[in-house]
Amino acid sequence: MINNKCYTYDDVNIIPNYSDIKSRDDVKLDTRFTKNTKLEIPIVASPMDTVTGFDMAFEMMKLGGVGVVHRFNSIEEQSSIMNRLHTEKYDHCELPLCAAVGVKGDYIERAQELFNNGCNTLLIDVAHGHHKLVGDAIEKIKTKLPGVEIVAGSVATGEGVRFLCQKGADSVRVGIGNGSLCETRIRTGVGIPQVSALLDGISVADKFNVPVIADGGIRNIGDVCKGLACGADSVMLGSLLSGTKESPGEIEKQGEWPNEKLFKKYRGSASRDSKRSDKNVEGNHKVISYKGKTLRILSDIKDGIRSSFSYVGANNISEFHSKVEFIEVTRAGQIEARPHLL
Repeated sequence: MINNKCYTYDDVNIIPNYSDIKSRDDVKLDTRFTKNTKLEIPIVASPMDTVTGFDMAFEMMKLGGVGVVHRFNSIEEQSSIMNRLHTEKYDHCELPLCAAVGVKGDYIERAQELFNNGCNTLLIDVAHGHHKLVGDAIEKIKTKLPGVEIVAGSVATGEGVRFLCQKGADSVRVGIGNGSLCETRIRTGVGIPQVSALLDGISVADKFNVPVIADGGIRNIGDVCKGLACGADSVMLGSLLSGTKESPGEIEKQGEWPNEKLFKKYRGSASRDSKRSDKNVEGNHKVISYKGKTLRILSDIKDGIRSSFSYVGANNISEFHSKVEFIEVTRAGQIEARPHLL
């Protein structure tokens, strides 16, 4: 039986409210990443092999966020990246160093090597986080490495969040089947629209004092703001950071100057290319236009977040969570929201 209507980012807008903020530059963007670690900006680079390697993780660290180093390589390669980050970690010594692990095979050995090379936060990177294997992995890693914080997910329900929190997760990713190259909903019919998933999950996470990362479905800066408005402490980005100078992969050239165009590859974590297998494929890949430096993109995102906070009179993310109200948007309202002459 279908009892509830579910909403995604396009279905809602944030209602403007009274504000006494004199300058958007005064708005603070610091937030929690896990129970015991903080970020200077609420942005997390996704653990995809065409998004976060050393260059992206280092750039995110310099800019006050965090990049989760992907796991689609050998233990030695991933640990080497973590060692470089730990050695060269700029001035932001208090920011987390985070890497992804799975829940099968040599994941305990991988976790140990990452910890030995400076990693203080592990992200359990699976498609369905409300699973016995994930719960077991949290408990085993916590026993083996009691000083490590764990980000777990992905889940899309309050019960999924409760399960992970009870197992000991220090932060939870919310979002299933909504990534830009994800085909989970097409291939399996499984998933919950992101706004509803976040509202349900965060209502439970708050009871455990566990931060939530809004993961997936982000197509523009307004969606970043809406994810935070739902109560998320940070937002995980894949497609918005793909194709940048710092994302892994070579720049490909098409055409000749002055009509030369630059591209980079981007693929989902469950794509055939990333998995190196034809089994259980739930992602796709494509070539996207080269975007230049991550700095420029994050500057735009930070400006958008500060403006959104200002529109509701919030000086920081905590006030934003408490002051935000949503309104449902009709199809005509969605059309009106777009620039009319473009």
